[in-house]
Amino acid sequence: MQTPKEELLATMSRNPWFGALPLAERRAMLAVADRVTLRAGEMLYRKGDPVGGFIGVVQGGFKVSTVGEDGREGILSVVEAGNWFGEASLMDGLPRPHDVMAVQASVVLLINQPAFNRLMQRNAFARGIGRLLCGRVRVLYGLVEDAMLRSTRTRIARRLLTLARGDATMASDARASVAVSQEALAMMLGITRQTLSKELKALVRAGVLTLGYGRIDIVSLAELERAGALA
Repeated sequence: MQTPKEELLATMSRNPWFGALPLAERRAMLAVADRVTLRAGEMLYRKGDPVGGFIGVVQGGFKVSTVGEDGREGILSVVEAGNWFGEASLMDGLPRPHDVMAVQASVVLLINQPAFNRLMQRNAFARGIGRLLCGRVRVLYGLVEDAMLRSTRTRIARRLLTLARGDATMASDARASVAVSQEALAMMLGITRQTLSKELKALVRAGVLTLGYGRIDIVSLAELERAGALA
């Protein structure tokens, strides 16, 4: 029978980034992490907050968002269990750049700044953080490219494919169902609900998707990938 520490290690190691770290680095991270629980709707941190810690999601999920001058919310990312985030402010010492709120009852691991700094003295951990940051940059450039060059329908298909692979997780295998409301998806894409609804209905008619309450089911992953590949 596994001990609670071994169970936690096994659970967190399902994440591609964390699981790729050497075992010694994963154990070192978990050894210095504090466990924190949050209620649904509770803020983990707000834009402008001082540096807190490096955060791993054990249970639940979070939305990363910002609010525009007109008061509209833009959802930048969805962070599911297994993911680690918050490293940017720990690296540059600047305030948090966005809001992070628990969308359900959640449990996180928090590695504070001094512990993070000590881990950064370990070459394998530092290289892992470098890979994590490179992944963030690639995603950001992809979003900019989508907004500049791709049609609305293509952007929707690509965002659904990203969500199907866990968004921040970017797992190789896509899920058949994406738990996202149309309102939230429109916020992620920066388009109106009416525009999103029109494009989703076209994909439904084409046999690519079906729509459910608070979810979008992928009927044909191949066709969705084809739609997301079009410029």
